[in-house]
Amino acid sequence: MHAAPRRTAVTVLLCAAFALGATACGPSSDDAKPAGPFGDLSGSQIVDKAFAATKGAKALTVDIDQRAAAEPIKAYLSLDSQGRCAGTLTTGATDTVELIKPDDKNVYMRFDEGSLREQVKDEDPETQKAVIKQLKGRWVKGSASDPDNKDMLELCDPKQLLGGFEQGASGIEKGAETTVGGQKALALTEPGKGGESSTVYVATEGTPYVLRIVTKGGEDPGTITFSKYGKPAEAKAPAAKDVVETE
Repeated sequence: MHAAPRRTAVTVLLCAAFALGATACGPSSDDAKPAGPFGDLSGSQIVDKAFAATKGAKALTVDIDQRAAAEPIKAYLSLDSQGRCAGTLTTGATDTVELIKPDDKNVYMRFDEGSLREQVKDEDPETQKAVIKQLKGRWVKGSASDPDNKDMLELCDPKQLLGGFEQGASGIEKGAETTVGGQKALALTEPGKGGESSTVYVATEGTPYVLRIVTKGGEDPGTITFSKYGKPAEAKAPAAKDVVETE
């Protein structure tokens, strides 16, 4: 029912969200217009339509808050279809990485001291001190195609971000109409096993974008919020004097 889990620090929350699907509806028994913002579409059809729209968006912002006890994750990233991306990723209690991806080739990352110390914790004290002195407060330039950056950069592409979900889900229930970030939305819920459930909130006015996914129960409860559709990412490369080359 769900996409196959890929347990990385960046993608673990996504594994708990919707397995999308579309279920054919039978013909209406009368000519009355079905009530509700999506007429006679089933819950699965609405979710499928919403994820397709979101993956095709020219620009948006994602706000991830995964509250797993083992390693909580927070991310806030603006991205667009031109390959630009900018924002922050925090793992654990405090370790934060700032990210700028101005194009399809380059990526710049700036690590806080906690992240730097985590990366060099197995080195000798002198090496640790030298690395922290060199990199603290500076941007590290790398390649967007580097496998080491793959998991993080998946968040910068809506198609990759949501592309791991298989179609064919059933049992997605239409819920109440509500608002998310000031926008009208319809809640659709897929019950899971052991009390786990995922609810997707779909915009009911304009393009049916996904506005939020809330996962409750299970190992990886959390929230993904989608906003600022159509607003391009401000991802300008840092000044050369603030950059450390890694290649």
